[in-house]
Amino acid sequence: MAGMGIDGLVSGLKTSDVIDKLMAVEANQQTLLKSKKSSTSSLVAALQALNTKVASLATSAKTAATATSWQAVKATTSDSAVAGVSIGESATPSTLTFRVDAVAASQSTMYSLPAYYDGSPSFTLTAADGSTQTLTPVSSNITDVLAAFNADGTGVKASALNVGTADNPQIRLQLTATETGAGHAFTLTADNPLDGSSLTTQSIRAASDAKITLWPGSDAESAVTSSTNTFTDLATGVTVNAVKTSTDPVTVTISRNDAALSSLASGLVNNLNTVLSEIASRTASSTGTASDGGKLIKGGLLSGNTTVRLLQQEVTRAGSAAVGDSSAAQVGIVLNKDGTFTFDADVFATAMAADPAKVQKVITTLAGNVEKVATTASDTTKGTLTSQITTWQGEVDDLTDRIASWDTRLTDRRAALVKTYAALEVSLSNLQSQSDWLSGQIAQLNSNSK
Repeated sequence: MAGMGIDGLVSGLKTSDVIDKLMAVEANQQTLLKSKKSSTSSLVAALQALNTKVASLATSAKTAATATSWQAVKATTSDSAVAGVSIGESATPSTLTFRVDAVAASQSTMYSLPAYYDGSPSFTLTAADGSTQTLTPVSSNITDVLAAFNADGTGVKASALNVGTADNPQIRLQLTATETGAGHAFTLTADNPLDGSSLTTQSIRAASDAKITLWPGSDAESAVTSSTNTFTDLATGVTVNAVKTSTDPVTVTISRNDAALSSLASGLVNNLNTVLSEIASRTASSTGTASDGGKLIKGGLLSGNTTVRLLQQEVTRAGSAAVGDSSAAQVGIVLNKDGTFTFDADVFATAMAADPAKVQKVITTLAGNVEKVATTASDTTKGTLTSQITTWQGEVDDLTDRIASWDTRLTDRRAALVKTYAALEVSLSNLQSQSDWLSGQIAQLNSNSK
């Protein structure tokens, strides 16, 4: 320990160097433990990385194996400028033809307000269903009037318009319903104009519903209305949004979404390759040079792991197995000679066009098998990989505790060595003092004998 203050005091020894060398020997066991902890931690990290990818494979396979995933459809409209379309999960292939006869509108009306009121102004706003609400601005000032109408829950938005000039303003009140549809029409009356007159009203836009006619010109022609421009579930899972009126019919087509289904299958292949690539990289051997100059081959971190090797085999087998008299390659999932998979989109598309039910059966069966293998390995409580991670992590924790214990042991050992060598120096110092005294006495005796 440098700076002990006793280095070579009497003995001339480099005490700190001696103690450091002795401690290095004592610490060999801890060094081995640290090395083992490092390698075990790397193993845990590798298993965790693989387990994450296997869990993702299980999720992807479960999706591909689910029948509802194969009900993916897409929607198109013959004229998006007239009507748009969106679909939900319950939509199924179908065709819908309609004509947009009217689009929904919100009422907008302009009013000339009374010049004077009998007291504070008061207005009655009457909704289409006959319900009323009384609005009482704090004054006749147009700002206060606007504030009263723009309060929450009135169902209208108000603005002030100057239809006069800057020198001779003529303020009008414009009210616009916050929602479209005939059911949101309104009327307004002034309750207490001083001269007893009613409001002067000018209509800007009337409230109206959107209207479409289904199958126009056929025996099944039917009119459908909506207070908004959105017709929800016009067909099961199909929502139509009217944009503008047109005399020409619009056709909405709900068809099988082959692109989504191709993506479903390719996603499964991608996740298979991700897992297999992870295993390959973690088990691959590397070549180096030994201390004697010879060739040194070092196995991958997981190369000796039987569980990982079995997982590799089972994943490959599950993803490439035949289903009945059909092979995975016939639906576009090809197992390559190097153990990886390739998805052939053209083969998949051809197979879907010829027999979509067969393609679905093959891929859902393969995906189901892959899901079982992946779940068995990655299950959060009893997966084979999860169990290994738990076991090896326990080893890391134990090594951490043992290393910490060695820290205490080595600290105590160093303190003991320091104490021992300090005592040695003291003893040597005492001996040196005694030697010096004896030498002095002998010299004195010799002097007296002359």
